[in-house]
Amino acid sequence: MLRLDSVTRSYGDRRVLHDLSLTVPDGQLLCVVGPSGCGKSTLLRTIAGLLPVHAGTVTVDGTPVTGVPDRLAVVFQDYGRSLLPWLTVRDNVALPLRRQGLRRADRRARAEALLDRVGLAAAARSHPWQLSGGMQQRVAIARALVVRPSLLLMDEPFGSLDAQTREDLEDLLLEVHRTDGTTIVFVTHDIDESVYVGDRVVALSPAPDSRILLDLPVPLPAKRDQIATRGLPEFVSLRAEVGRAVRGRG
Repeated sequence: MLRLDSVTRSYGDRRVLHDLSLTVPDGQLLCVVGPSGCGKSTLLRTIAGLLPVHAGTVTVDGTPVTGVPDRLAVVFQDYGRSLLPWLTVRDNVALPLRRQGLRRADRRARAEALLDRVGLAAAARSHPWQLSGGMQQRVAIARALVVRPSLLLMDEPFGSLDAQTREDLEDLLLEVHRTDGTTIVFVTHDIDESVYVGDRVVALSPAPDSRILLDLPVPLPAKRDQIATRGLPEFVSLRAEVGRAVRGRG
């Protein structure tokens, strides 16, 4: 589904990603963790075609990435700035469908179906500024899903939310992943979150020249619970292994 071969990316004289290779199979939820400034967001933007690689290649479904790939969607952490305040919630979600040439009624019907799925059917005619942060991020997730992406990229999407809302959206993400089987690359700075939602966790080393320190499968049950799963000995062991890698103690 997604392949990176010896990818290098720099900002001026500062090299962030160096000779990074990674393969993500179809339907996997991959979490990427690492210290601040290690290049997690740069990696995601490079996969999305928003930043060019300086060496190496990125391919999605066997096609080299030279611009934003079709059927790709991105959810950013800064949900407030990614939503258009003058549009209703429904029209924000329907916006990407304009590129597909759908009739307005069809766009709105698909948007309303996604809003119902994320628990926001009653907010369809509200505006983003009338919603809480967690509700705004649900709108951003619905907008990403409305195009039925084959690859979903998420850049620390829950990092600025309160703990309860964050847990609710983690469970929503897992439900979407189980139902749709979408390939997801999920960047987070939260080690617990990476183990809880991921099928696999990759830890990057500090910049400059970030590389993969750990590539760890997460053999936890597909159906997870915020209390029961986090209490499993396997969860505690996996969390410790990722934590040691991130802190350079592996």
